[in-house]
Amino acid sequence: MIYMDNAATTMQKPKEVLDAVLNAMSSMGNAGRGANEASLSASRIIYDTREKLCTLFHAEDPRQIVFTANSTESLNVALKGLLNPGDHVVTTMLEHNSVLRPLYELEEQGTELTIVKSSSLGTVEPEDIEAAVRPDTKLIVITNGSNLTGNYIDLMPIGDIARKHNVLFVVDASQTAGVFPIDVQEMKIDVLCFTGHKGLLGPQGTGGMYVREGLAVRPLKSGGSGVRTFSRTHPAEMPTALEAGTLNGHGIAGLNAALAYLEKEGIDNIRRREQELMRKFYDGVKDIPDVKVYGDYSAKERCAIVALNIGDYDSSEVSDELLTTYGISTRPGGHCAPLMHEALGTVEQGAVRFSFSHYNTDEEVDTAIAAIRELAED
Repeated sequence: MIYMDNAATTMQKPKEVLDAVLNAMSSMGNAGRGANEASLSASRIIYDTREKLCTLFHAEDPRQIVFTANSTESLNVALKGLLNPGDHVVTTMLEHNSVLRPLYELEEQGTELTIVKSSSLGTVEPEDIEAAVRPDTKLIVITNGSNLTGNYIDLMPIGDIARKHNVLFVVDASQTAGVFPIDVQEMKIDVLCFTGHKGLLGPQGTGGMYVREGLAVRPLKSGGSGVRTFSRTHPAEMPTALEAGTLNGHGIAGLNAALAYLEKEGIDNIRRREQELMRKFYDGVKDIPDVKVYGDYSAKERCAIVALNIGDYDSSEVSDELLTTYGISTRPGGHCAPLMHEALGTVEQGAVRFSFSHYNTDEEVDTAIAAIRELAED
């Protein structure tokens, strides 16, 4: 199989990740739940992973890095832990359901919501975001990169807007963490939500969030923490405040190895390679008759994603044909991005998404281009 569904999860992981998970499964205890070597080993690996993530995102302290199961959990913690009835929040049409659905739930409870419209290319303008800010705005939440179009969102001007208006800035970095440089202090990010199984090249079931020092977020869960056992309330100090229960230590061990791999290879090198493959594919399909490609390709920086349709064919039919005839794995349908499909006019048809990894080859891209050409000619 030619795997081109890396925006959903990076299937091919570094060998170091596989080895680390296997070793952890046979040796790791429960972090913070004992003074035995197995427990202490788990604590060391988990803390070392916090340090690596702190360095990657230029955070002020490893204790501000919290582990979760994925971006969805991180975003739920952030949004439900910061917003109250009567607060106003600004977001965009670019967002994934992991942002939209929690916001819709909060809206039913009294939070007011403004969704900034997207252009037909899937872009939003910072001035439109600023125009949506009101005196009662509590928070701006936006993706750093669209999982559908691959459009990259420059966070610097939005962070400046948030700071100017004394508004919290929450970022969904699901498609960019481990691929694009992120400096939470320079970008004025208050909460950064990320997953471990995409660009960070770690196992599924890993993810996390950075929370700015001094910002209190209500926990989504409470329970065992390994400390303050006789207190009736969950500990308030970070990161324990947002980490009730046993962490996915085995997965975090794999994430630790993945972060070491990223540091060794260099995320800039990985991003350049992925963008080369994406541009090669885009250049090969954009002028094929009946093929429509979505997104803004005038920008230099883009996630390694190309979404397209062929004529009036349903995206699921095209994706099935790509798999059964050519052995190419893609993602059709709505991609959990309903408002983005509204902006693109693809609600009924969906779109076929190709998303690339640095493990893909030029030969695989050539095969994918040829497949689209043949399907468009049929």
